[in-house]
Amino acid sequence: MKSVRRSITWLVVLVCGVIATETCRAALSRSEAYAVFHEANALFRRANEAEDEATARDLYEQAILGYERVIREAGIDNAGLHYNLANAYLLKGDLGRAILNYRRAEALDPSNPDIRKNLTFARSRRADQIPVRARRRVLERLFFWHYDFSVKTRFVVACVAFGLMCLALAVRLWFGRVGGMLTTAAILAVVTVAMAASVGADEYARRHLRSGVIVAESVVARQGDGTTYAEAFKEALHAGTEFDLVEQRPGWWHIELADGNRAWIPDQAAALI
Repeated sequence: MKSVRRSITWLVVLVCGVIATETCRAALSRSEAYAVFHEANALFRRANEAEDEATARDLYEQAILGYERVIREAGIDNAGLHYNLANAYLLKGDLGRAILNYRRAEALDPSNPDIRKNLTFARSRRADQIPVRARRRVLERLFFWHYDFSVKTRFVVACVAFGLMCLALAVRLWFGRVGGMLTTAAILAVVTVAMAASVGADEYARRHLRSGVIVAESVVARQGDGTTYAEAFKEALHAGTEFDLVEQRPGWWHIELADGNRAWIPDQAAALI
C-alpha cells in the first residue's frame, strides 16, 4: 500500500514538473517578446503593401498571432499593443475583435485621440447601429472629465488640487484676509472631490461591472438562457455590438445593450473587455 502511495506521489510530482517546464518554455522573455513584436509589425506593414486581398489577409493573420503571443506569453498588456492588434483585425475584416481591442486600448489610455478616432470609425462599420440612451449622452457631456481623461490624469489632478487647496487654506490661516483665498480653496475642493469621485467610480466599475463585444459574425439573442427560449429581437445581433454584462450562467451571458434592451447570448459568441 505504501509503495502504491509513493508511486502516485512521484507521478504527481513528475506531472507537475512537466507542466511547470512547459509553462516556462511557453513564456517569452522580454527580448523574445520584443523580437516577436517587431516581427508582427513587419508583417503588418507587408500586409498593407500586399497587392492581392488573400495575401494581405494571411499576413494580417500572422501579425495578429504575433501580437496575441506577446500579450499571452510575455504578460505585456498595454494600450499600444491592443491598438496595433485592433488595427490588424480591422484591416483583416474581423470587426468584432477590432472593436474589442480598441475598447481594451481605450480602457488603458482613454485620452489617446488615435484610439478614439479608429474606434469611432470601426463602430460606424458595424451592422447594428443601436442608439445610446439619452440619459447616458447627457452624463457624458456633463461629466466629460470622467469619460475623456485617463484614470492617471484624474488622479494627478485630484492630488494637485488637494495640495493647492491646503496651501490656500494655510495662506488664509497665517496671513488673515487675503483676497480670494477662501473662494480659491472652495473651487479646488470641488475639483478634488470631482476627480476623486471619478477615480473611485472607475475602480468600482472595474471590480463590479463588465462590458463586452460580440465577436461572432451573428448571434441570435434569446429571452432566456437556452435555445428553447424565444428570440429576443426580430433580427440577430452582429459582430461589433457592444454590451454591459448583467449576469452569467453556464454557457450563457445576460447582456444589456446601449438602448437599455436586455437579452441572453451564448458566451462563446462574445468576449469581455
